[in-house]
This record gives sequence, C-alpha cells and structure tokens, in this order.
Amino acid sequence: MNGGDPANTAGGMVLREKRPGERLREVVQTRAFLLVAVAAVFVALVALAWAQGVGGERLLSLVAWGLMLGGIIGLGSIGLTLVYGVLKFPNFSHGALVTFGAYFTFALVALLPQGQTLRPLSFGWEFLVALVLAMPLVGLVGLAVDRVVYRRLRNQNAHLVLFAMASLAMAFFLRSIIYILWGPDFHFYYPGRANPALDLPLGIRIRADQLFILVLALVLMAAVYLLLERTRIGKAMRATADNPELAQVRGINTERVIAWTWMIGGALAAAAGTMYGLSSQLRPEMGFWLLLPMFAATIMGGIGNPYGALVGALIIGVTHQVSSAFLDPTYGPAVAFVLMVIVLLVRPQGLFGRSGG
Repeated sequence: MNGGDPANTAGGMVLREKRPGERLREVVQTRAFLLVAVAAVFVALVALAWAQGVGGERLLSLVAWGLMLGGIIGLGSIGLTLVYGVLKFPNFSHGALVTFGAYFTFALVALLPQGQTLRPLSFGWEFLVALVLAMPLVGLVGLAVDRVVYRRLRNQNAHLVLFAMASLAMAFFLRSIIYILWGPDFHFYYPGRANPALDLPLGIRIRADQLFILVLALVLMAAVYLLLERTRIGKAMRATADNPELAQVRGINTERVIAWTWMIGGALAAAAGTMYGLSSQLRPEMGFWLLLPMFAATIMGGIGNPYGALVGALIIGVTHQVSSAFLDPTYGPAVAFVLMVIVLLVRPQGLFGRSGG
C-alpha cells in the first residue's frame, strides 16, 4: 500500500504542495500585483497633493502634462529598448543622442527661413522641417558610434561590462562635443515668443505645443508599430532580437538590422529631444536628466519590448507631474527611480516582459 498522501500523488509522480511563502511570491510577481502597486503609488501622490490644497482642476492639468511628458520619455525609451533588444546591452549614450536631436533642430531652425507662426502653436513650418531633417542626422550619429566603437567590441565578443563602459564613455564624449559646438548656456527655439495656454473641458489648461507633442509622440509610436509588425526589416529586427544566431542561419543580414536599429533609435531620440526642448529649454545635460526616466520606463514595460516601454513612459510621466504638485520638480527623477525599484523588487521582467527573460 502506498503510504503517501493521495492528494499529492498523480500517475505515480509525487506532487509537492506549494508552501504559503511560494504561493505569496507567485502572486506578488504577477502583472496584476505590479499594476496595483503602481496604482497605490499614484493614489498616494494624489492624496498628498490634496493634503497640500491642490484642487481637482490642477490635478487634471498635471495629468495632461504628464501624458505629454510620458510621450517624450516614450520616444526615447522605445529607441533605448530597441537597441537593447537587438544588441543586448544598456546604451548609456542614448541620452546624448536625445540632446543631439534637440541641438540639431535648434541649428537647423536658425538656418531656415522664418515663416509665419502656426497658431495656436508657438512655431512655424521651419521647425517641422528642422525636426524631420534632424531625425536621420541623429540616426547617422548613432550608426557612426556603432561602427567606430560597438562593432569592434562585437567582433571581439567583448563582455557586457565593456559595452556598458564604452557606452558611458561615449555619453561623455558626445556631451563634450555639444559643449564645444553650442556652449554651456541655455537656449530656446523661439526666445520671447508667447505660448498661451488653452482652456479645455474639466478646467484643464494646457499649451497647444503640449498637445502637439503628445499627438506627434503617438503618431511616431504608431509608425514604429507598423514598421515592426508589417515590414520585412521590422520582422528581421524582431527575429534578431529573439535569436541572433538563428536569424543569421535563416539568411538575415544582422549587421543591416543593427544599422536600421541605430537609425530608428536615433531618429526617435531626436524627436524626443526636440519635443523636450520645445516644452522647456535646451541645455547640454537635458538628455542625461531624461536617461533615468527612460531606463525606468524600459524596465517597467519589459526590457526589449517597445510597446511596454510606451506604457511605462506614460505611467512615469503622469506620476512625475502629479508629484510636482507638492514636490520641487527637480525631484521628479526620484519618482522614476522609486517606480523602477518597485518593478525590480516585484516583477523584474516588467509589465510585458517574459518570465526569466
């Protein structure tokens, strides 16, 4: 007679009952629990804002501004996660590419003929033309860095730590070039130009430029989705990200895929930097200050998942702005850091990441 517990025996194989701690750990690591934890942080921020006397209309406006900021962070974090997905290393120089995008647009706006302002926006057609030209230029900067530095490391099968250190060195190098070309002073695309706020329903006040930033971010993200899902190069990028060796065996030119990854990631970084400069001002460290929120969004959404990076960026953008109701805005990156730590503790693979990946 089998002396074991029948409840734990099936087909001759003994099934060990899970301990309460193991069951609790499984619950904690679910996507639903992470969403609840993030929602709890948001509710706590709103409660603190209410305690400071911040009204509902002000909070709604902050949420709208947060969506705009999330769009900017999302553009940068999608490029960051694309590079990680294909090349498998954290690119700390991505913030410098964001800054290059803002300054390239600034230089091109100064060179192009100044047209009429596109009311109610604060800029004219020359700004849009400059943005379109700056995006491939930054992509070429990223591709040049890859060809000079990262490809050599790939050919030598260098350790991940060397890639990370090389990208950090390139971040300082590229920022130094910005200091040399444009100096350390702040710049504006259109200094002194009025940019009045719009009165929207529910008492929301937001500038037309902020609406443009959010719409542009959504359009570019939709374009990335179509590129990844509907084009041959997008499918090749996804195949290379999943298994580079198998992609090569199936005839995919991985170096061409890598080149496209840098061009797309650089173009999105340029758009993020330009939009960030339009919403505030240009300064050489602007990409560096966006780097932590971009990494936090990438980790929250799931490393290597561009769609998850967008969701993470919107969450971070909204919580960042809501926290400014009672905190100095300079502490905004701390909010992104707290959210990133929560994700790492609760569900390291992020909202849309695969378990163990």
